[in-house]
Amino acid sequence: MRTELFTEEHELFRGSVRTFVEQRIAPHLEEWEWAGRIDPDLWRSAGELGLLGPAVPESYGGGGSTDYRFRCVLMEELARVGAAAVNVALGGFDDLVGPYLVDLGTEEQKLRWLPDLCAGRKRAAIAMTEPGAGSDLRGIRTTATRDGEHWVLNGSKTFITSGAGADLVIVVARTDPQAGARGFSLLVVEAGMPGFTRGKALDKLGQRAEDVSELFFDDVRVPATNLLGTEGGGFGHLMERLPKERLSIAYYGLAAAESALEWTLRHVGQRTAFGQPVAQFQATKFSLAEIATELEVTRAYVDRAVLALNAGTLSAVDAAKVKWWATELQQRVLTRCLQLHGGYGYMREYPIARAFVDARVQTIYGGTTEIMKEIIGRDLIRPARS
Repeated sequence: MRTELFTEEHELFRGSVRTFVEQRIAPHLEEWEWAGRIDPDLWRSAGELGLLGPAVPESYGGGGSTDYRFRCVLMEELARVGAAAVNVALGGFDDLVGPYLVDLGTEEQKLRWLPDLCAGRKRAAIAMTEPGAGSDLRGIRTTATRDGEHWVLNGSKTFITSGAGADLVIVVARTDPQAGARGFSLLVVEAGMPGFTRGKALDKLGQRAEDVSELFFDDVRVPATNLLGTEGGGFGHLMERLPKERLSIAYYGLAAAESALEWTLRHVGQRTAFGQPVAQFQATKFSLAEIATELEVTRAYVDRAVLALNAGTLSAVDAAKVKWWATELQQRVLTRCLQLHGGYGYMREYPIARAFVDARVQTIYGGTTEIMKEIIGRDLIRPARS
């Protein structure tokens, strides 16, 4: 059963994306993994091809299309070569930062930041997580106090994707300690602001080519004009945009699992044991049958979620469902596919090995599986249903 998610226009786009991935990314993956960083020129190359900010209006340098399926094409093509770190690096703008700037930014802010970001001349990040606040964002302790025409920002963030190379960072800070969930705001911190420093790149298990860093704010004076959205509305702004982030994690998880199955089918068809291809053993066939069926069932649900996102109807609860299910399935599929590779699966020269370690964070970032289930459970037993 084939997905009916894409149109001819998406497949034409896929052709140019596949060429870009095969020529500009795949040959350098191992080099970037060992270096712990992606060539900064990749952002400019991606910008020239229109891969950055496809949903950003054309007037600000973007592609002007809100059809998320184009982003899905890019994720699939990156998953084909096992480029999870590049997916996070390039997709972070469209899935994370872009929606905040487009939806919440003033005209002056959009004109100041978006053209450079879409062209790949600058990079951006969003800083939510802290040493003591991960999936539970209400635990954020970074503060910002108004002082005339500035906010004075103090605190730290950790596990920030693209933190080391970002030219601007959207920081979630507590601006009113007494207001609970209504006491958070979003401030855009720009590189070079006094008091804004970055820690060393963190040593990760997987996705090693993508920088993930600690950020520190020591009396950083952020101009009041860098407030993004409404003062005190930060928590609501986050909740409104998390569904897209969670869907992106789910979609890449499914694409990575589908790619793993393709790699495994080729391997077991070529590898022999006891005088016959590994694919001919009943245990292999049963395992592959289970994987293929689970992937197709999940594909139907994920495709539906993508269309709901396009229609503006994807709820936070449904995003939580698709996120935990697809990423947990990704873990199961990659574990079984690596097993079917035998000893070769443990060798980093095989894409299944890198995909295996890259996948482990999928059930953690963007909200852990446990938090996703908590969101769903609360909806199921909310007072209105009692």
